[in-house]
Amino acid sequence: MELRSRQARITAQFSSSSPRWYAFRVWRRRNGGELPLIIGHRGASAVENENSVAAFARARADGADGVELDAMICGTGEVVVFHDDDLVRLGGRPERIGETSFAILRGVTLTSGAKIPTLEEVFEACGPDMRVNVELKIPSRGPAPVAPLVDGVAAIVERIGAAGRVLASSFHPWAVRLWMRRMPAVPAGLLFEREAPLPLRNAWAAPVLRPFALHPEMVLCTPARVTGWHRRGYAVNVWTVDGAAELAACRRMGVDGIITNDPAKTRALLAG
Repeated sequence: MELRSRQARITAQFSSSSPRWYAFRVWRRRNGGELPLIIGHRGASAVENENSVAAFARARADGADGVELDAMICGTGEVVVFHDDDLVRLGGRPERIGETSFAILRGVTLTSGAKIPTLEEVFEACGPDMRVNVELKIPSRGPAPVAPLVDGVAAIVERIGAAGRVLASSFHPWAVRLWMRRMPAVPAGLLFEREAPLPLRNAWAAPVLRPFALHPEMVLCTPARVTGWHRRGYAVNVWTVDGAAELAACRRMGVDGIITNDPAKTRALLAG
């Protein structure tokens, strides 16, 4: 009863007369609400290199409902898919993504052997139907090109006709706000984590922003919190969840989506 009433509230918010209705239908839970969506974290990053074309293709092959990726603006304005501010961890090099030209980044072979893909290449690897959660990745230090990133991602989504299967999320409330203004027909999610300052950790911006979804770190989730978020009309997609006990807890709490490193393993555990 609670699930049906919550879905009715969200349906009222995204009514059939609203351009956001199609996006809601795409991002709702699987099998009429019985199972959460399975969303590959940086693709199938447990078995392929994170945020690589191979990782997204593998997530698709492994039956993920969607993927999560990190979108950043490089030094010459292109949107690339990469998590870190710099190449130190994954490339053994000091360059910062936001200060390095696409030509140089394209020539870099990461220590894993992978290349840094563009957002367009990732969409191609995901195929025409897979859901794509684009995290708008804002540098942790230095200039924060929020508006250029939002505009760059939005332009790509419009150009390839992917608006009906995209959800844009960010830890940065202003990025979420700009996305909702730039693409009101495409749902947005607010990310938050335990290590953030208290106001951000408590998703203080959510009542002001009113995004479609909340994306909490798993450690912040309790049955009472998830129920409260649902009662306020939010979809809840939790990250990053791989263990059997945590997956079982997510299912009991009724989360809408599980962001996981191994979509195939997660699907098997949820079905067991």
